[in-house]
Amino acid sequence: MARRAGGRRPTPTGTLLALTVLLLVSLTAGLAIGSVPVPPGQVWGIVTHALGADWVVPDWSGARETIVLDVRAPRVLLGAVVGAGLAVTGTAMQALLRNPLAEPYLLGVSSGASLGAVVVIVFGVTVLGPVSLPVAAFAGALGSLMLVYVTARTGGRITSVRLVLAGVAIAAVLTAAMHLLLLTADRGNQAREVLAWTLGGLGGVDWGALWLPVAALAVGVAVLLAQARKLNLLLAGEEAATTMGLDVARFRARMFVLLSLVTGVLVAAAGPIGFVGLMLPHVVRLLVGGDHRRVLPTAALGGAVFLVWADVAARTVAAPLEIPVGVLTALCGGPFFLWLMRRDARRGTDRGTHRGGV
Repeated sequence: MARRAGGRRPTPTGTLLALTVLLLVSLTAGLAIGSVPVPPGQVWGIVTHALGADWVVPDWSGARETIVLDVRAPRVLLGAVVGAGLAVTGTAMQALLRNPLAEPYLLGVSSGASLGAVVVIVFGVTVLGPVSLPVAAFAGALGSLMLVYVTARTGGRITSVRLVLAGVAIAAVLTAAMHLLLLTADRGNQAREVLAWTLGGLGGVDWGALWLPVAALAVGVAVLLAQARKLNLLLAGEEAATTMGLDVARFRARMFVLLSLVTGVLVAAAGPIGFVGLMLPHVVRLLVGGDHRRVLPTAALGGAVFLVWADVAARTVAAPLEIPVGVLTALCGGPFFLWLMRRDARRGTDRGTHRGGV
């Protein structure tokens, strides 16, 4: 999927270092920019002082400290985690399906998570208190995964094409069920809550909600890096991978479970934010090539940077109105998706995709 550049490609180490610095700059900007601007130097002072640096003299107001630590910091960190997770799962899914148009929502996981959240909002379920919505969204994601798996396993064998078609069909059914619940909601504020959640956003998060997406990202990246060689084998084709000792069907099944679970956790935390997992893998492969030992960590850093800045734009472009970050990623990803389709059509990849590369 990587394209040969006319000039010299930057080294993978240099790219990782540059993205790490860019991520630190992005996190600082995310904490500094907002309706109450905070100077970057003061942001670092507040953060380092909170981490126990006694040598920092607190010359800021308590209100600014609250804004940085309690309002913006959880939101910015969630954006980085979700962006990294979506980029990594998108990278792996494109390799597993050998389809450059694949992305984390292909299997209907986001639709299941959205339906779970709608059930909680419409019926006012508060059994688990403030975590009722993310737990229900995660359960919906798991349920949709199981349904897709059972549906696709016709004849005891799962093919990539059958799995994708099952995901699309079940996503349509789950989305219809969500809309039905929305239409039958008794109060208009419920409809607004559902609409805001399904558009994707990072607002309203607190520190207590961060541990689950952070854990999901850590596990997902660790497992995928351990399986990077097998992902590389799949790029050569199923027959070649099988010849080199890879049980393709079993490996794909395990990876689909992992990717769907990670995506379900991220959707539960931030709503369905699309196209991050589509765009970032292509950009990253242009920078570091196709080896997943390099692509996966680079995609994680790139996805984190992208979503942090998307959230900054969502908070500031139409201030004081806040645009759902999922709307901005769709505005970026939609044209990218169309360009990718046209590019692949010109290269004749559509024929290869339908022949079994998906």
